[in-house]
Amino acid sequence: MTDAKAGPEAGTAKPGFDRRLLPPMLLGSVLNPINSTIIAVALVPIGRALGAPASQTAWLVSALYLATALGQPVVGRLIDVFGPRRLFLLSTGLVGVAGVVGALAPDLGVLIGARVLLGFGTCAGYPAAMALVRSEAERTGRDSPGGVLTALAVANQTIAVVGPLLGGLLIAVGGWRTTFALNVPLAVAAVLLGLLRLPKAAPKREPEAERTARPTGGTTRRVSLTARLDLPGMGLFAAMLVSLLLFLMNLHLRDWYLLALAAAAGAAFAARELRAVTPFIDLRVLGGNTPLLATYGRALVAYVVSYSFLYGFTQWTEEGFGLTPFHAGLAQIPMFLLATGVSVVSGRSTSVRGKLLLGAAGQIVACLVILMLGGDSPLWMLLLVALIFGVPQGLNNLALQNSVYFQADPERTASSAGLLRTFAYIGSMVASSATAASFGQHADTGGLHRLAWVMLGAGVLYLLLTLFDRTLGRAAGTGTRASA
Repeated sequence: MTDAKAGPEAGTAKPGFDRRLLPPMLLGSVLNPINSTIIAVALVPIGRALGAPASQTAWLVSALYLATALGQPVVGRLIDVFGPRRLFLLSTGLVGVAGVVGALAPDLGVLIGARVLLGFGTCAGYPAAMALVRSEAERTGRDSPGGVLTALAVANQTIAVVGPLLGGLLIAVGGWRTTFALNVPLAVAAVLLGLLRLPKAAPKREPEAERTARPTGGTTRRVSLTARLDLPGMGLFAAMLVSLLLFLMNLHLRDWYLLALAAAAGAAFAARELRAVTPFIDLRVLGGNTPLLATYGRALVAYVVSYSFLYGFTQWTEEGFGLTPFHAGLAQIPMFLLATGVSVVSGRSTSVRGKLLLGAAGQIVACLVILMLGGDSPLWMLLLVALIFGVPQGLNNLALQNSVYFQADPERTASSAGLLRTFAYIGSMVASSATAASFGQHADTGGLHRLAWVMLGAGVLYLLLTLFDRTLGRAAGTGTRASA
């Protein structure tokens, strides 16, 4: 596709976004949300089949997010250095292996292991897609391929919302194991598309500051591959994140040592990154990028609400309200329809402030309606909650994604996108912990209301973080939007 400029430059044609990249980009980026959401309706059947209460099956949620929260920025950094093709193929291949392990798992422990493999396997899709968007923008001279960013957001949004319905359908046809087996054909398709469509590019060009050490006495030296990857920094980051997420999975004072370990590893990580020639996460740059830090904070609290609804509300509709897994997924169809429409319409604009404010308001209203639900509520009230949640579901992901695209260092687009997912997954871990604590052994109405208060608090914080962020409007959406 080419666009011709009017006037003196009418004879100069600019290339358009290579649309052959879209299928692997979209499929790779949705592997994580489909596995994140399809499990929502499978938790109760898995618990019944394996004799595990809700507090134990919650590890199926936590395990995937623990692996993904750790793996996304690491794989994103590898993509920044080596390019997306190899990382995409390796990761999506691992998804197929995890699907086989999960489909054949004899007990909950092996099933949790399969979810860990899925977490690592789905790490490359989204950072690779964002890196390709950036590289195509540079190649075509179009600062913001808005249509592609919207397509990514809509694809992820669609899969995230339709996941429970798909899961319910698969369970009705072949049992909960089919929700794992689904990954096998998806992985095969992703690998084939990656082989056929992704460019066989050389490793991405690194900035001079990342190829050489800082000048000392007028001389520079080449930086080794190990130094460029900052393996010690990655290790400390992993120790910090794993300790923190293990603490969040089961909040209890007896586990205070995990929080202490996270703090110690975090301090060592910060000291390392501030001295490293090529840091894994450049804290000097990140610390000076207030808009990006604010975006990460908003992502964390937004996903506390989103995933509490996804897992907590869905479990309650099955155990507390009496719906089957299929009907529990079907009840979220209004959210799917409205969220998709909202994403498509709002994707025409790269501004984010209005989307964030409306998304925050939608979360708050939905939480208030949940507080009025009971086991004898009419079905239309459940559908109303799903419909209201369609507004923030359609706006928040798109707005946060666009924010990172414009706010991040272009040379670290993939790792910055990975960090966005990491903060989202930390939010999901908080949501998982809150869900397990609220429900305990049974997803009853009292537990749903306790969870709704947690969601409401996170929604209000999300609104405040948006209202008082003066950088919005200046830091995001300032690029020139071009069709793609």
